[in-house]
This record gives sequence, structure tokens and C-alpha cells, in this order.
Amino acid sequence: MGKELTAKGRETRGRIIEGAALVLREKGVEQATLDEVMARTRTSKSQLFHYFPGGKEDLLFAVARFEAEQVLEDQQPYLGCLGSWEAWQQWRDVMIRRYEEQGDRCPLGSLSLHLGRSTPGARAVVVELLHRWQEHLAVGIRALQAAGHLPREVDAEERAAALLAAIQGGVTILQSTGQAYHLRVALDHAIGDLRRLADRRPAAIAAR
Repeated sequence: MGKELTAKGRETRGRIIEGAALVLREKGVEQATLDEVMARTRTSKSQLFHYFPGGKEDLLFAVARFEAEQVLEDQQPYLGCLGSWEAWQQWRDVMIRRYEEQGDRCPLGSLSLHLGRSTPGARAVVVELLHRWQEHLAVGIRALQAAGHLPREVDAEERAAALLAAIQGGVTILQSTGQAYHLRVALDHAIGDLRRLADRRPAAIAAR
């Protein structure tokens, strides 16, 4: 929006976005209407257009940003403190549970498809999400290095990128099949590869 919102205004706008997200998850992007959003959020038409002057498309972009934030929020607190192997295992379990519960419907994916992946705003939301997600993983790998669990020469950014690619591939197959098997295998192998690097470290040091 063009001007700074008051605290009450931010609360109202946030309530509309969260309510719209629930409607979109239940009805789907194509079927959901502004009338349903207004009924769910107890919002008048004038209020809705005050906060989202562009109407439904404006609201959809806001919900896409909200859903992107939820992807990261649902992985906390483990995504933010991956400094031990136990935390990595807990994060892995949370990831699998989250996507099993989500099933074959991806709110952010549906919104991105509707808005158009080539649309600058929609693409920016996804790019920012992936950038932040990869950075969290890289920070976690560097935390393992700082704790002495991984060799310093491990490229944290490269490993984080590979992890993220594995997750996205597993999630894509889950959405097509309804099965989390590939996601589970991808995460187990990616984390297992990191642990094997840690297991080899003492032998490498002793050989020097």
C-alpha cells in the first residue's frame, strides 16, 4: 500500500490475508470469491478494497507472500537452529509431516500458477522464498562446521542448494502421487551424505 498503516490497520489487513488464505485452501484459487473472503473475515467491500485496491489479484499476491512465509514458519524452530545432528533429524521429521499433511495441494504453487510464474511479482515471491530457505540451510551447515561436526572445506552454499533441490523434487513427486516416499528418501540421503563427511573426518585428520 502507498501509505503507512496504523497498528489497527495492519491487524485488519493481516486478518483479511489469513482468512483469504483459508478460503483459497478450501475452495481453490479459481473457485474462491471475494464475497466468501468478506464473509469469512467479516469485512465490508469498502474495507477490502481499501487494503487491496487492485481487488482479487492484489489480494492473491498478498496471500502468496503469506503462504511463502508459512513454508518457512512451519519448519521452525528447527530450521533456525540446525547446529546438531539431532536438530537436523527433527527438522527432517517436521518437513515430512508438513508435506504429508498438505498432500497434493500446494497453496503457494496454485497461487503462482494462477498469477503466472512469469509475472514479476509472483516470481519474486518464489525466488525470495527459495533464497531465504537455502540460506537457512547454509547457516545450519556452517553451524555444524563451527561445532566441529563437519570439515571446514565443505561448501555450505553448494550443499544447501543440493538439499533444497532434493526437497523440491520430493515435494513435486508427492503432489503427483500423494506419497512422501521420494521426499523421505531425498532428505535421508542428503542428510546422510553430510553425516558421512563427518564420519570420514577423523580418518582424514589422522592421515595427515
